[in-house]
Amino acid sequence: MNIPKQRIIFWSVIGGIFLIAMIFAFKPRPVPADIGIIETGPMRTSINEEGETRVEDVYTLSSPIAGHLRRIELEVGDKVVEEETVVAKIEPLDSSFLDPRSEAQARAGVNKAESALNLAQAELKQAQVELDFAKSEYARIRSLHQTGTASERDLDNSERLFKSRRAVYATVQAALQMRKFELERVKAILMSPAQSQVQRPGCDCLNLYAPISGTILDVITESEGVVQAGMPLLEIGDPSKLQVVSELLSMDAVKVKVGGRVSVENWGGQTKLEGKVRRIDPVGFSKVSALGIEEQRVNVVIDLISPHDSWSRLGHGYQVDVAIILWQSDQVLQVPLTSIFRDGTSWAIFAVKEGTVSKRSLNIGQINSHTAEVLEGLNEGEQFIVYPTDRIVEGVSVVER
Repeated sequence: MNIPKQRIIFWSVIGGIFLIAMIFAFKPRPVPADIGIIETGPMRTSINEEGETRVEDVYTLSSPIAGHLRRIELEVGDKVVEEETVVAKIEPLDSSFLDPRSEAQARAGVNKAESALNLAQAELKQAQVELDFAKSEYARIRSLHQTGTASERDLDNSERLFKSRRAVYATVQAALQMRKFELERVKAILMSPAQSQVQRPGCDCLNLYAPISGTILDVITESEGVVQAGMPLLEIGDPSKLQVVSELLSMDAVKVKVGGRVSVENWGGQTKLEGKVRRIDPVGFSKVSALGIEEQRVNVVIDLISPHDSWSRLGHGYQVDVAIILWQSDQVLQVPLTSIFRDGTSWAIFAVKEGTVSKRSLNIGQINSHTAEVLEGLNEGEQFIVYPTDRIVEGVSVVER
């Protein structure tokens, strides 16, 4: 009888230990979770986008005429003074080659001009002879008139003839000069491009002056060569007058107002820059995103209102980040976006009180990329689950991770 009784006691002890172990094994344990405390603090909603700096007024200097541009020695970043600094020089174009027919016509014109020159020279010689005769005849009649041998009429006729021959000589002499110039003109038609370059004594250049005082932003045409009228040569602007242009989605651009505050960030400096919206373009444009999605974008122009010394290192075409502020408050009851979730048509959150979770409905106000404004549902100082998981349900016990 003692042996069965001992076995019963033994197995009873074993069973009790097993039962106690099972109770401890299946007893609900508090779920580790990140627990936060709702607090008030500053909050803002903004549209964040990349932007690019640009000079407010960029002057593109173009060639006013067709000509031969001399090499532009100025470089990007050089300072220029309005109406004083010569930024480019344009020479006349060299003559072009003649086709066979035009060349034959030009040579015939040269021969004609040479013949006309020879004729003018012969006429000049004839006029010289007649002038000499009239001059001597006038001198002879004048001496005879002094002795009373020649009449007054003879003296007047000889004087008139002398003056007439002198006028004819001057006319023929001018005609000879004209024939010489005509010969030079037709010879110039036959001048080849190589001869025109060699014979040019100096640069009869058109000097282009800087339209404003500023800095060279871009040298579009640097090398020497032929340019046409209207061809852009370089860009000039004043880097102290910068603005930021950001391409917003059209659905975001309609939320922005002219004069709205802007924070310029990630531009390379230690502090953020302040700006304000100057203009919202009334026309959008299509742009393909990096993911290959076609989007409608709108240019928003932003003026920098921070002191120039704080952003003097910025230049034309620099990349920055802009945050266009839509709403802002210094004291807002807020929770992280990671802690709220949709419960039907409303927002909800898991609140924690004395280690037990309860689901609360929330009335949410403003929402930005990090936090949400709490209007109703939680009070300042209450605890909540920051990152709810599938283990967090109504009534479960939690312990702070």
